[in-house]
Amino acid sequence: MSQTISETNFQFPGQTDFYRGKVRDVYYLSNKLFMVTTDRISAFDIILPEPIPYKGQVLNQIAFEFLTTTSELVPNWVIDAPDPNVMAGFHCRPYPIEMVIRGYLAGHAWREYQAGKRTLCGIPLPEGLRENDPFPDPIITPATKAPEGHDEDISRGEIIRQNIVSEEEYEQLEVYTRQLFDSGSRYAQDRGLILVDTKYEFGTFEGKIHLIDEVHTPDSSRYFYTDGYEERQEKGEPQKQLSKEFVRQWLISEGFQGKEGQKMPKMTDEVIESISNRYIELYEKLVSRKFVRNETGNILQRIEKNIMNTL
Repeated sequence: MSQTISETNFQFPGQTDFYRGKVRDVYYLSNKLFMVTTDRISAFDIILPEPIPYKGQVLNQIAFEFLTTTSELVPNWVIDAPDPNVMAGFHCRPYPIEMVIRGYLAGHAWREYQAGKRTLCGIPLPEGLRENDPFPDPIITPATKAPEGHDEDISRGEIIRQNIVSEEEYEQLEVYTRQLFDSGSRYAQDRGLILVDTKYEFGTFEGKIHLIDEVHTPDSSRYFYTDGYEERQEKGEPQKQLSKEFVRQWLISEGFQGKEGQKMPKMTDEVIESISNRYIELYEKLVSRKFVRNETGNILQRIEKNIMNTL
């Protein structure tokens, strides 16, 4: 197995703060930050015990690609990508919510629907839907952004009532969310994929809303293959997909959903390799070019050197 990045512990000149998320390590320097995408993988808001080779590089490069191509639609935080696992950008003040948008009844939404719920984040859901059916129109189902533990569904009304985001700002977030989803859906369609659902995060920099974090990566988005979608739906078969959902389904099959008392299943070399290969497959499908495996022999030293060269 290739070397992986489980975590970083750098100390840069002028560094003012550090934050470790589920997947990313963030280094703050005044009004700038460096986001290091590690090979950690999370599911059900829990970090799994084993890192995945090349996952960080895949996520970082897909995110940089889409942040670059959508910058005319929505201002975003990125300035540059000085390393295959790193992006540098503006230090935005994040909104404590995720803007989740769903075009199809899949994943968390399906699990809620299957449990009998017909309202999600205050939005009524039609009766008679099957798993992976399209919604009449994409729905926005926000979630609170929890520093630790599980994110929670929340309605538009509650966000405004609790003054988490002002009504004016929230309306702009919805506009940006739909624009990005429409753009991502067209991009995916041109590559034989369906953008099923995704999430966007936003923040402010110098008083202006910016898109932050990642965009349309397999960690933040779910994709189906267009070819065979209708036939699989008619037969009631699972959809062929490229997303992190296959990791969740593997965990569920092993009796783990992140609930108290459940034991994390062992991640064998075969499981780890298969996850790595799926991430690389999605990169090549989305970006339409061969994934170049970056040298992993001294990965931490390489990252530190590349960041230092930009200071």
